[in-house]
Amino acid sequence: MLDRRATALLRPAVTAGARALVRAGLGANAITLAGFALGMVAAILIATGAYLTGAWVIIAARICDALDGAVARQTQATDAGGFLDIALDFLFYASIPLAFAVANPQAHALPAAVLLAAFIGTSSSFLAFAVLAAKRGLTNLDYPDKSIYFLGGLTEATETLGFFIAMCLWPRHFPALAYAFAALCTVTTGMRIWWGWRRFA
Repeated sequence: MLDRRATALLRPAVTAGARALVRAGLGANAITLAGFALGMVAAILIATGAYLTGAWVIIAARICDALDGAVARQTQATDAGGFLDIALDFLFYASIPLAFAVANPQAHALPAAVLLAAFIGTSSSFLAFAVLAAKRGLTNLDYPDKSIYFLGGLTEATETLGFFIAMCLWPRHFPALAYAFAALCTVTTGMRIWWGWRRFA
């Protein structure tokens, strides 16, 4: 829901950062891999109870996620790079609830499982729509720089980052935050299924 506004707000800084990385000789795929590695470090930190440090590393990982696409657009965007970015993003998103479950299985396992199930709904509806949109040659003018058709909803990357940071800042409230975000993800899944059915019927 907030991605388009967040992207517009951050675009000047991201573009300038990407320009500096291009001058330094760093490619988009290397930045994607670095961001994923940081995301896994964040998950490990959270799993060991280092929540605040994990939050900072999550932010660093998401900065890389913003920069890799900008670098690709300033050099040469490829389907392989787009695939790598999307696949690793979903792995990162799944790793954070799992990390909270590992950190405190008794309190966090069930809400983490509910949230992961909700993530399956948002990701499957997102990717299913993108596959058929590509088949029909559809593009989303709101997100023209994305590798695939980017279908929005209540829970996009900005909202996910916000909830992840909140979970790290207030880990004792992880169950409530996980259930709340899972509910929003469920609404998003329903919206996407409805949009897809109406669009492709």
